[in-house]
Amino acid sequence: MTKELFIQAIIKFTLGVVLVGVLVFLPAGTLEFLNGWLFMGVLFVPMFVAGIVLMLKNPELLKKRLQAKEKQSEQNLVVKLSGLMFLVGFIIAGLNYRFDWYTLPLAVSIVATILFLIAYLLYAEVLRENTYLSRTIEVQENQKVIDTGLYGIVRHPMYSATLLLFMAMPLILGSIYSFIVFLAYPFIIAKRIRNEEMVLTNELKGYKEYKEKVKYRLIPFIW
Repeated sequence: MTKELFIQAIIKFTLGVVLVGVLVFLPAGTLEFLNGWLFMGVLFVPMFVAGIVLMLKNPELLKKRLQAKEKQSEQNLVVKLSGLMFLVGFIIAGLNYRFDWYTLPLAVSIVATILFLIAYLLYAEVLRENTYLSRTIEVQENQKVIDTGLYGIVRHPMYSATLLLFMAMPLILGSIYSFIVFLAYPFIIAKRIRNEEMVLTNELKGYKEYKEKVKYRLIPFIW
């Protein structure tokens, strides 16, 4: 662990908390938005704990996860579309509370919170299984195909976890209208996966054979 990595991680985490807080609570017009606090808690507390663990156990992987600059123009578009989805979705959730639009029952938010935490555990397991994970699409030096554990079920378990994470977010916030916005995510991530698999097939030894072994990309028996 280096001082520079620690500072970078703390700054990005703090900026994330502030940005999401502003996007959720400013449109809500109040800090009494309880679903908003529930969401902030389940999002950032596990994230903070995971960051500490990575910093102590695998700082190199943490460094890769903090790297978010895509080299490919097609993936830059995917990142921008995802950012727009979050921006619109969080603002709508806040406005939903402020103007008392239809709010989902508390039971839905509780179930969504449980699913969100399960997805976080799946995400952590993916990080444990694959130390080559980066936020950008690239083939790293000495990288090998991982075909065990979750990677023996689907080819992109990290995206499977994020799909569950992101689809649970608007439900935790209690907004069906925000959920409709987040329905764009499966299409966005499908575009990213197609491009990523093209890169991996061309540049990562053994990936073509891995695709023949593990048939499903994201969801078992579906796609």
